[in-house]
Amino acid sequence: MGQQNWKKTALLVIDMQKDFVLPGAVLQVKGGEAVVPNVIKAVDVARRRGMLIVWVVREHDPYGRDVELFRKNLYKAGKPGPTSKGHQGSELVDGLVIHDEDYKLVKTRFSAFFATNLHSVLKVAGIESIVVVGVQTPNCVRQTVFDAVALDYPSVTVIVDATAAATPEVHSANIFDMKNIGIETPTLEQWREADE
Repeated sequence: MGQQNWKKTALLVIDMQKDFVLPGAVLQVKGGEAVVPNVIKAVDVARRRGMLIVWVVREHDPYGRDVELFRKNLYKAGKPGPTSKGHQGSELVDGLVIHDEDYKLVKTRFSAFFATNLHSVLKVAGIESIVVVGVQTPNCVRQTVFDAVALDYPSVTVIVDATAAATPEVHSANIFDMKNIGIETPTLEQWREADE
């Protein structure tokens, strides 16, 4: 991984919300709960390094007016849908806490860059490198990573054991695809030991 300037690196924590991670949730990512401890550790490492931490979350209108067409059926009149703003399912899972110096980014699509101000926030903060953790590998993680590459971030990293998909096979296939476009894919331990 080489020498890293952590002050110019951001950790993007993607969709670690109750509606995506907890067992029985409508949009549960089966591998999500297993990576929570590593996501917590990655956040701790990022804090010690002085990195910008960006909490990327989905928060939808309770009536689904801003949700993708394929999810409209999950939003019914009188009952808030998944990750509805202000409802329990949109909260971060236990153990993950947004601090004042962190940045919370709300998105309504897979990529953290699509129709958000993320790129501007990162550029103003002098960020050149991105590290990604969270769920789910084939959707929000992958879309965000591919957009970061398209936006010419020189270094994009996905921590393989702090990201997850519905199955290990889906996760591995997407990690393989991301490696093929130059994404670094260390384990948490390898990333934690970098430059220490």
